[in-house]
Amino acid sequence: MESLSNLESFVRSAESGSFSAAARRLALTPAAVSRNVAQLERNLGVQLFQRSTRGLMLTENGERFLQSVRGGLDNIQEAIADLLVNSGQPSGVLKLSASPGFGMDYLLPLMPAFLSRYPAVTPDWFFENRPVDLIAGGFDVAIGGGFDLPPNMVARVLGRIHLVAVASPALLLQDRRLPKDPAGLAALPGVGMRSPLSSRARSWTMRTQAGEEMVAAERPVMLVNDP
Repeated sequence: MESLSNLESFVRSAESGSFSAAARRLALTPAAVSRNVAQLERNLGVQLFQRSTRGLMLTENGERFLQSVRGGLDNIQEAIADLLVNSGQPSGVLKLSASPGFGMDYLLPLMPAFLSRYPAVTPDWFFENRPVDLIAGGFDVAIGGGFDLPPNMVARVLGRIHLVAVASPALLLQDRRLPKDPAGLAALPGVGMRSPLSSRARSWTMRTQAGEEMVAAERPVMLVNDP
Protein backbone atom coordinates (compact mmCIF):
# COMPACT_ATOMS: atom_id res chain seq x y z
CA MET A 1 0.00 0.00 0.00
CA GLU A 2 1.36 3.38 -0.99
CA SER A 3 2.10 6.01 1.63
CA LEU A 4 0.07 9.19 1.65
CA SER A 5 3.23 11.29 1.31
CA ASN A 6 4.19 9.56 -1.97
CA LEU A 7 0.73 10.05 -3.45
CA GLU A 8 0.51 13.66 -2.29
CA SER A 9 3.94 14.45 -3.74
CA PHE A 10 2.87 13.00 -7.09
CA VAL A 11 -0.47 14.82 -7.26
CA ARG A 12 0.94 18.21 -6.23
CA SER A 13 3.86 17.84 -8.65
CA ALA A 14 1.46 17.04 -11.48
CA GLU A 15 -0.71 20.04 -10.60
CA SER A 16 2.17 22.52 -10.33
CA GLY A 17 4.43 21.10 -13.07
CA SER A 18 7.61 20.98 -10.98
CA PHE A 19 9.03 19.42 -7.84
CA SER A 20 10.05 22.85 -6.51
CA ALA A 21 6.53 24.28 -6.69
CA ALA A 22 5.08 21.12 -5.15
CA ALA A 23 7.67 21.29 -2.38
CA ARG A 24 6.57 24.81 -1.48
CA ARG A 25 2.94 23.68 -1.22
CA LEU A 26 3.86 20.68 0.90
CA ALA A 27 6.47 22.45 3.07
CA LEU A 28 9.11 19.94 1.94
CA THR A 29 12.39 20.20 0.08
CA PRO A 30 12.38 19.60 -3.71
CA ALA A 31 14.69 16.63 -3.12
CA ALA A 32 12.18 15.06 -0.72
CA VAL A 33 9.34 15.46 -3.21
CA SER A 34 11.49 13.99 -5.99
CA ARG A 35 12.39 10.99 -3.82
CA ASN A 36 8.73 10.38 -2.96
CA VAL A 37 7.71 10.41 -6.62
CA ALA A 38 10.62 8.16 -7.59
CA GLN A 39 9.64 5.73 -4.83
CA LEU A 40 6.07 5.70 -6.12
CA GLU A 41 7.26 4.97 -9.67
CA ARG A 42 9.44 2.10 -8.45
CA ASN A 43 6.59 0.61 -6.44
CA LEU A 44 4.18 0.84 -9.38
CA GLY A 45 6.71 -0.26 -11.94
CA VAL A 46 5.79 2.55 -14.37
CA GLN A 47 7.12 6.00 -15.22
CA LEU A 48 4.69 8.75 -14.24
CA PHE A 49 6.63 11.83 -15.42
CA GLN A 50 8.83 12.84 -18.32
CA ARG A 51 11.51 14.96 -16.65
CA SER A 52 13.31 17.81 -18.43
CA THR A 53 15.03 21.07 -17.56
CA ARG A 54 11.80 22.88 -18.45
CA GLY A 55 9.73 20.94 -15.89
CA LEU A 56 7.59 17.84 -15.60
CA MET A 57 5.20 16.29 -18.09
CA LEU A 58 2.88 13.44 -17.25
CA THR A 59 3.22 10.24 -19.21
CA GLU A 60 0.13 8.41 -20.43
CA ASN A 61 0.29 6.19 -17.35
CA GLY A 62 0.78 9.28 -15.21
CA GLU A 63 -2.32 10.97 -16.66
CA ARG A 64 -4.44 7.90 -16.04
CA PHE A 65 -3.09 7.44 -12.52
CA LEU A 66 -3.66 11.11 -11.66
CA GLN A 67 -7.33 10.90 -12.65
CA SER A 68 -7.73 7.83 -10.47
CA VAL A 69 -6.10 9.11 -7.28
CA ARG A 70 -6.74 12.87 -7.23
CA GLY A 71 -10.32 12.71 -5.93
CA GLY A 72 -9.46 10.07 -3.37
CA LEU A 73 -6.52 12.07 -2.07
CA ASP A 74 -8.68 15.18 -1.68
CA ASN A 75 -11.28 13.16 0.24
CA ILE A 76 -8.62 11.75 2.54
CA GLN A 77 -7.21 15.20 3.25
CA GLU A 78 -10.69 16.59 3.93
CA ALA A 79 -11.37 13.71 6.32
CA ILE A 80 -8.10 14.34 8.16
CA ALA A 81 -8.80 18.08 8.37
CA ASP A 82 -12.32 17.45 9.66
CA LEU A 83 -11.00 15.06 12.29
CA LEU A 84 -8.40 17.57 13.46
CA VAL A 85 -10.96 20.36 13.68
CA ASN A 86 -13.57 18.29 15.49
CA SER A 87 -11.31 16.05 17.56
CA GLY A 88 -12.42 15.91 21.16
CA GLN A 89 -15.89 17.25 20.34
CA PRO A 90 -18.69 14.78 21.20
CA SER A 91 -21.08 13.97 18.38
CA GLY A 92 -23.85 11.53 17.59
CA VAL A 93 -26.86 10.26 19.56
CA LEU A 94 -26.78 10.25 23.38
CA LYS A 95 -29.32 7.71 24.67
CA LEU A 96 -30.18 8.32 28.31
CA SER A 97 -32.64 6.84 30.80
CA ALA A 98 -34.02 8.71 33.82
CA SER A 99 -37.23 9.03 35.79
CA PRO A 100 -39.81 11.56 34.52
CA GLY A 101 -39.57 13.64 37.69
CA PHE A 102 -35.81 13.89 37.57
CA GLY A 103 -35.82 14.55 33.86
CA MET A 104 -38.41 17.33 34.05
CA ASP A 105 -36.94 19.02 37.12
CA TYR A 106 -33.21 18.68 36.51
CA LEU A 107 -32.37 17.62 32.95
CA LEU A 108 -34.72 19.61 30.72
CA PRO A 109 -33.70 22.99 32.21
CA LEU A 110 -30.11 22.19 31.20
CA MET A 111 -31.02 21.44 27.58
CA PRO A 112 -30.41 24.91 26.04
CA ALA A 113 -26.91 25.21 27.51
CA PHE A 114 -26.10 21.58 26.66
CA LEU A 115 -27.12 21.90 23.01
CA SER A 116 -25.26 25.19 22.70
CA ARG A 117 -22.07 23.60 24.02
CA TYR A 118 -22.43 20.30 22.12
CA PRO A 119 -24.32 21.10 18.91
CA ALA A 120 -23.28 17.81 17.26
CA VAL A 121 -24.99 15.72 19.97
CA THR A 122 -28.61 14.59 19.55
CA PRO A 123 -30.21 13.72 22.92
CA ASP A 124 -32.42 10.62 22.84
CA TRP A 125 -33.89 10.55 26.34
CA PHE A 126 -36.23 7.96 27.84
CA PHE A 127 -38.15 9.19 30.90
CA GLU A 128 -39.73 6.20 32.64
CA ASN A 129 -40.48 5.18 36.21
CA ARG A 130 -38.93 1.78 35.80
CA PRO A 131 -35.42 0.37 35.56
CA VAL A 132 -34.30 -0.44 32.04
CA ASP A 133 -31.90 -3.00 30.63
CA LEU A 134 -29.01 -0.70 29.82
CA ILE A 135 -27.20 -3.18 27.59
CA ALA A 136 -30.16 -4.62 25.68
CA GLY A 137 -31.68 -1.15 25.30
CA GLY A 138 -28.47 0.33 23.93
CA PHE A 139 -28.35 3.10 26.54
CA ASP A 140 -25.23 5.20 26.87
CA VAL A 141 -26.04 6.40 30.37
CA ALA A 142 -28.76 6.10 33.01
CA ILE A 143 -29.47 8.30 36.00
CA GLY A 144 -31.44 6.86 38.88
CA GLY A 145 -31.29 5.09 42.18
CA GLY A 146 -32.48 1.96 43.86
CA PHE A 147 -32.02 -0.38 40.92
CA ASP A 148 -29.67 -3.30 40.41
CA LEU A 149 -26.61 -2.84 38.23
CA PRO A 150 -25.45 -5.56 35.84
CA PRO A 151 -21.95 -6.97 36.42
CA ASN A 152 -19.06 -4.83 35.12
CA MET A 153 -21.32 -1.78 34.79
CA VAL A 154 -19.45 1.45 35.56
CA ALA A 155 -21.33 3.61 38.08
CA ARG A 156 -20.64 6.94 39.72
CA VAL A 157 -22.41 8.52 42.68
CA LEU A 158 -24.04 11.81 41.67
CA GLY A 159 -25.99 12.33 44.88
CA ARG A 160 -27.98 10.56 47.56
CA ILE A 161 -31.66 9.72 47.58
CA HIS A 162 -33.37 9.67 50.97
CA LEU A 163 -36.19 7.15 51.34
CA VAL A 164 -38.85 7.54 54.00
CA ALA A 165 -41.19 4.79 55.20
CA VAL A 166 -44.83 5.94 55.18
CA ALA A 167 -48.17 4.37 56.04
CA SER A 168 -51.71 5.04 54.92
CA PRO A 169 -54.05 6.83 57.35
CA ALA A 170 -56.40 3.83 57.28
CA LEU A 171 -53.63 1.56 58.53
CA LEU A 172 -52.71 3.92 61.35
CA LEU A 173 -56.35 4.10 62.46
CA GLN A 174 -56.29 0.36 63.24
CA ASP A 175 -54.62 1.01 66.60
CA ARG A 176 -51.38 -0.55 65.46
CA ARG A 177 -48.24 0.31 67.33
CA LEU A 178 -45.92 2.39 65.22
CA PRO A 179 -42.43 0.91 64.78
CA LYS A 180 -39.60 2.76 66.48
CA ASP A 181 -36.93 1.44 64.11
CA PRO A 182 -36.74 -0.42 60.76
CA ALA A 183 -36.93 -3.78 62.51
CA GLY A 184 -40.45 -2.93 63.66
CA LEU A 185 -41.74 -2.83 60.09
CA ALA A 186 -42.12 -6.61 60.24
CA ALA A 187 -45.22 -6.10 62.41
CA LEU A 188 -47.00 -4.18 59.66
CA PRO A 189 -48.29 -5.32 56.28
CA GLY A 190 -46.32 -3.62 53.55
CA VAL A 191 -45.99 -3.08 49.82
CA GLY A 192 -42.72 -4.43 48.44
CA MET A 193 -40.88 -3.56 45.27
CA ARG A 194 -39.80 -6.36 42.96
CA SER A 195 -36.21 -6.40 41.74
CA PRO A 196 -36.18 -6.17 37.92
CA LEU A 197 -33.22 -8.55 37.74
CA SER A 198 -34.09 -11.22 40.33
CA SER A 199 -37.91 -10.73 40.41
CA ARG A 200 -37.70 -11.07 44.20
CA ALA A 201 -38.74 -8.50 46.77
CA ARG A 202 -36.09 -5.87 47.29
CA SER A 203 -34.52 -5.27 50.67
CA TRP A 204 -33.88 -1.77 51.94
CA THR A 205 -31.22 -0.47 54.28
CA MET A 206 -32.61 2.23 56.56
CA ARG A 207 -31.21 4.41 59.31
CA THR A 208 -32.59 4.80 62.81
CA GLN A 209 -32.99 8.16 64.53
CA ALA A 210 -29.68 7.44 66.26
CA GLY A 211 -27.97 7.03 62.87
CA GLU A 212 -27.61 3.24 63.02
CA GLU A 213 -28.08 1.47 59.68
CA MET A 214 -30.04 -1.77 59.49
CA VAL A 215 -31.94 -3.78 56.91
CA ALA A 216 -35.66 -3.13 57.11
CA ALA A 217 -37.53 -6.30 58.10
CA GLU A 218 -40.50 -5.82 55.80
CA ARG A 219 -43.51 -8.13 55.56
CA PRO A 220 -44.85 -7.40 52.09
CA VAL A 221 -48.40 -8.51 51.38
CA MET A 222 -48.06 -7.47 47.73
CA LEU A 223 -45.29 -6.68 45.26
CA VAL A 224 -45.10 -3.93 42.65
CA ASN A 225 -42.50 -3.10 40.04
CA ASP A 226 -43.08 0.67 40.01
CA PRO A 227 -43.02 3.04 42.97
